[in-house]
Order: sequence, then C-alpha cells, then structure tokens
Amino acid sequence: MEQLVVIWEVVRIEEHVRSPYAQYLGRRAYDRRKLARAFVAKSVYNLATTEALIDLLKTHRSLRRLCGFASVRQVPSAATFSRAFCEFAKASLGDRVHRALVSEHIGHQLVMHNSRDSTEVVARERAAKKEKPLKEKRKRGRPKRGEERPAPEPKRLDVQMGQSAREALRQLPKVCDWGTKRDTGGHKHTWKGWKAHIDWADGSIPINVVTTSASVHDSQVAIPMSRVTAERVTSLYDLMDSAYDAPQIHQVSEQLGHVALIDPNPRRNGVPAEKLFDPATTERYKERTTAERGNSRLKDEFGLRHLRVRGHAKAHLHIMLGIVALFADQLLKPRVPACGCG
Repeated sequence: MEQLVVIWEVVRIEEHVRSPYAQYLGRRAYDRRKLARAFVAKSVYNLATTEALIDLLKTHRSLRRLCGFASVRQVPSAATFSRAFCEFAKASLGDRVHRALVSEHIGHQLVMHNSRDSTEVVARERAAKKEKPLKEKRKRGRPKRGEERPAPEPKRLDVQMGQSAREALRQLPKVCDWGTKRDTGGHKHTWKGWKAHIDWADGSIPINVVTTSASVHDSQVAIPMSRVTAERVTSLYDLMDSAYDAPQIHQVSEQLGHVALIDPNPRRNGVPAEKLFDPATTERYKERTTAERGNSRLKDEFGLRHLRVRGHAKAHLHIMLGIVALFADQLLKPRVPACGCG
C-alpha cells in the first residue's frame, strides 16, 4: 500500500484524464479519474484480471477509498472497467503520462547510457495470417540485351534513413502474430503476441517504448526510436546487442552525437578486428544489464505477463501502465552513479 501511494503521487495519472462534465440526461457516468488510479493499482499489485482488481477493491477498504470509491456499492462492474480501458487506449493515455514523467524527471538531466532492448509480450488472441508476397517469375541467368528487370525493393533500414521518426513508426507492423527470439543462453523460443521495444536510462528507468508485432526484428525499430529518444533526453552512449549491428544504425547514432556500442554480429565472415571491444569499452558495455533487469521487473512485478486484452492499442496501454508504475518505483530508489566518461 505504501509503495502504491508513492507511485500515485509521482505518476498523477488523474491529471491526464478528462474531469467529469455536467450531465443532464441518462445515468451518470463513472468518474474516469478513479478508474485510472485503479488501473495503476492493478499493475502495482501485479493482478492478472480485472475481476481480481474488483474483488480487491471490495475487500480492501483503504485501497477502495484511496481510489475514490466511498463504499462497496460504488465499485464499478467489469464492463465499466472494460469501457474505460478502451477509452484510455484510444486517447493514448499511457504515452501521454509517460512523456510527462520523462520530461519532468529525466528531460533536464544528462543520461550517460541509453540501453535498448526488446522483450516478448504473450497475447491470448488469434494470430493474424501472413500474406505471402507474389514473386514475379523470371528466367535464370543474365538478362538479354535490351531487357530491363525491375530493381529490388529497398530495405526498410535504408528507407527509414530518409523518413521522419513518426512516419517510420507508423509503417511498422502492429498486428498480433508469431515471433521468435534467441535468449542470452542461446536458446530459441517462440511466442504469439507482441514485442515491446524499450529504451532504458541508467537505473532501469524507461524513457521510450514502442509496441510492434512479435515478428518485427529489433533492428527495424532502432532508427526511429533513436530519434524520438533524442528529442526527450540528452544521452551519450547507445548500448545495443548484436541484433542491432547494422551500418545504418551506427550512422544514425553518430548523426545524433552519440557513441554507439553495439555488440558485433559475426554473421558469416567473422568479426572484423576494428569492431572488437577494447577492455574499457567491454566494461562500459556491461551497463546494458539495466535493460535486462528492467524487462525482468516489468514481467515479474508489474503485470507484463498478464496480458488479457486484444488489439494493439489496448495491449500497448497495458504495457504502458506497467511502464509508468515501474518508472515511479525506480525513480525513488537510490541509484548508483554510472561509470564516468572514459
């Protein structure tokens, strides 16, 4: 309860919800500010379902009154919570609250390390069917004299180099589908749902979040995320794993005035000598564990494992409610200062 009250005071989600308006006809609508506070409590208590939240509100007197419900009869039904959640998702409530938190608490500070990583979000809905691209059949071998063949389509990373961050993010797939990822132990696992791409500041504080389809490769989100994060905070180092090892990502990081520390990907021909980390860089790269610890806390303590809604907008709001709660909790913890510039 003490942790929740402190998180409420930092997040102040009710300030981003429209206050109740005068209503002359029909049944009076529930105050959406109370429901927003209850959804934050659901993330902090790591509750799996809305029904569990309603049961807790009915039995926990202090929690019920702090949310704004004076009696058990005033606790809304599951349908009312569902309608409010849909309204919050359409209004991008989670993104607006998170941007305000970053601007107020992190925007004026210098972020030493920006650690980027993605994590799977398992969903309970049917995966979208993938349409197979129609490939034009053509003869093998060299073209005849005077024959013109269509040029290959440009890669997404090359296209993103000339796009704005918002335009690039709009073109990313956002349907529920199947994704495959290899963990730190080298084991491959598959899941159905979404993928949350998160930028973490020192101290495991999330500063930027993008939700895409599970099949989207990590590198496809790096360029627009880097530009959006640069608008929010001033950082020095971009720490990423080998999935982000692409020349376009290195170039964008340099254009933003950052130092890109990306784990080299051997791919086919081994790792070039100029890409190998020296001992000092290897020690600095260890700061990237803040992203792994943040993803772990988000899953184990703030409800990321309990996604029960469908659709990209609702799934993203569920993620963002856990993000803002984690942001406030990490902000109040004593942080060990990151290593200085080497």
